[in-house]
Amino acid sequence: MGTSLRWSGVCNGAGAWRVVGALGVAVLLAVVVPAARPASAAGVLQVDYAGSMGTVMDTVLGPAFAKANDVRYRGKGQGSYGLARLIAGRQLRPDVFVAITPGPIRVVQQAGLMAEALPVASTRMVIAYSPKSRFAVEFAAAAAGRTPWYEVLQRKGLQFGRTDPLTDPQGRNIVLTMQLAALFYGQPELVARVLGAPVNPRQIFSEPSLLSRLEAGQVDAASGYRSAVVSHRLPYISLPDEIDLGDPAQEKTWYVRAGFTLPGPAGKPVRVTVQPLVFYAGVLKDAANPRAAHAFVDYLRSAAGQKSFAAFGYDPPRGAALVP
Repeated sequence: MGTSLRWSGVCNGAGAWRVVGALGVAVLLAVVVPAARPASAAGVLQVDYAGSMGTVMDTVLGPAFAKANDVRYRGKGQGSYGLARLIAGRQLRPDVFVAITPGPIRVVQQAGLMAEALPVASTRMVIAYSPKSRFAVEFAAAAAGRTPWYEVLQRKGLQFGRTDPLTDPQGRNIVLTMQLAALFYGQPELVARVLGAPVNPRQIFSEPSLLSRLEAGQVDAASGYRSAVVSHRLPYISLPDEIDLGDPAQEKTWYVRAGFTLPGPAGKPVRVTVQPLVFYAGVLKDAANPRAAHAFVDYLRSAAGQKSFAAFGYDPPRGAALVP
């Protein structure tokens, strides 16, 4: 294309890079717009996606694709399991569904509404914190390795935020992360002291609003995917591979030690275990705009799409396609 993506970064105290200078959204859009497709792809493209992806989806990937393909992009972000159940119940009808972890995709496939879902990106768990928190100095020390992060989370009066494990994979993943941390650090009471019960209304917020509340200082710290936290330019604490759920090599040897039970459909208990933190995208069988839908999934996996994901803190996709 003759234009290279040039940007400079400023690292905050927690190791998160802040994009400055030439990496404005307008510049990024100009760089990553994919090759135009035939006019037959025109129309409306509805993409329902994991709520943590809002920034990259609605400010870069969706608009870039729409501009190049003469299509109107509409995005909807929400907890992946909540979306999956609405799609499976035919209460939502997107063209493309993008979810994190295989679980939500399986819900839609089991309803007979999706054939194949392809990996498009991946991420890992981190602890994000608010620069406005009265505990910010302690969190910065924890990010630098000078203070145990799990001790800071137990400070009296600290407000921790997370999403609902009944509807959102991230809400499940922070429980699994804390279980692994309890084992890794030899802190058997860690989960109860930091999270309380798996479903704790005092800590639970909707996925799209959680990091916004953190930015505003309404919560002191929150669970998060590194990709979403970097997109919001928030400071965060990186976790060891044994805890962050981002190392596939640990899945069957270490991650398997974590798990808990939640009430499922019709009250039937569901066992929750670690699943790879991979984002999958699939086209619905009843998509209103299948041509644009397939083109959009291809774009997410293209060099241009991957460049956009990387700029917002996402890791490359891992693993194979999910099929029924």
